[in-house]
Amino acid sequence: MANRAYNFNAGPAALPLEVLRQAQEQFVEFEGTGMSLMEMSHRGKVYESVHYEAEKLLRELAGIPDGYKVLFLQGGASTQFAMVPMNLAAPGRKAAYVHTGAWAGKAIKEAKLFSEVAIAASTEADAFMRIPSADELNIPDNAAYLHLTSNETIGGTQWAEYPDTGSVPLVADMSSDILCRPLNVSQFGLIYAGAQKNLGPSGVTIVIVREDLIGQPAQPVPTMLQFATHAKSDSLYNTPPTFAVYMVNLVLKWLKDKGGTAAMERINREKAGLLYQEIDGSGGFYRGCAQAGSRSLMNVTFRMANEELEKQFVKESEAAGFVGLKGHRDVGGLRASIYNAVPLESVQALASFMRDFKQRNG
Repeated sequence: MANRAYNFNAGPAALPLEVLRQAQEQFVEFEGTGMSLMEMSHRGKVYESVHYEAEKLLRELAGIPDGYKVLFLQGGASTQFAMVPMNLAAPGRKAAYVHTGAWAGKAIKEAKLFSEVAIAASTEADAFMRIPSADELNIPDNAAYLHLTSNETIGGTQWAEYPDTGSVPLVADMSSDILCRPLNVSQFGLIYAGAQKNLGPSGVTIVIVREDLIGQPAQPVPTMLQFATHAKSDSLYNTPPTFAVYMVNLVLKWLKDKGGTAAMERINREKAGLLYQEIDGSGGFYRGCAQAGSRSLMNVTFRMANEELEKQFVKESEAAGFVGLKGHRDVGGLRASIYNAVPLESVQALASFMRDFKQRNG
């Protein structure tokens, strides 16, 4: 589409154009049923076929082994900040967290409402511009779990490798980088991800949880906030976000057609490499925020000499059709979110714009 924007929004974020077109075709009437999927009962066979197909595709693409449940929940990752300690914390055992930035901080804040929290590692002294190494982790012997945020969208940092936590269940918020690369799910006790960055639209949250961690919580927890409630009913205990699940199903089909997570990682590394090359080769005109070893494949963050120049960059980029390049309001600067659905051509166009802007203002 000639008038389609270069979408670098941090979330809700770009969706594959092919997926949007298919959804448009099926929106009014779904597969000859005479109605939209959004008008149907979630207990009917038509919706259930979409629901279970999405689960099957996610299991295939993420390599989810037996012994794990896949849940489609609501409330975003922010609700999981509370549900995780509600369900997994226990008296006399600490909830351990790695503090790597804003989203990890929000998870820690919620956990403190339900459990004693231990900070296993923190990069606050480095302005959250790096990921801690494995030997920096100090996990309490009595930890109920260790929680980390796999990708911090605001700072632009990402775990390159996940730590071995032994018998302590590893819990990860993967909202902004799930399926951007192959994943060894068996390393984790629980993974959760809001869909609106890499899986689909806002409205559904994916939870992948090891079955032995699903049980009666050690403290009173409302029925709707228990993992067991949704695991027993295949996420159909109450009305699920049917449209969002349908869209996730289409995105998963698109990802499979593209070659799966291994193929997507190659594309994502090429996209990120183009932008980091422009930053590092600019002679200091652009300055990367995250430390080199912790740079994200999904959120490229950078600064310029002063805020006025950054404002000019945003203004001119918007006029040229680029959307979402202004940094998060808490830190400022510039940020290009290049999730799975952001085409390579969009990143190439941004790299070209960055070179041109530097030539005119450097």
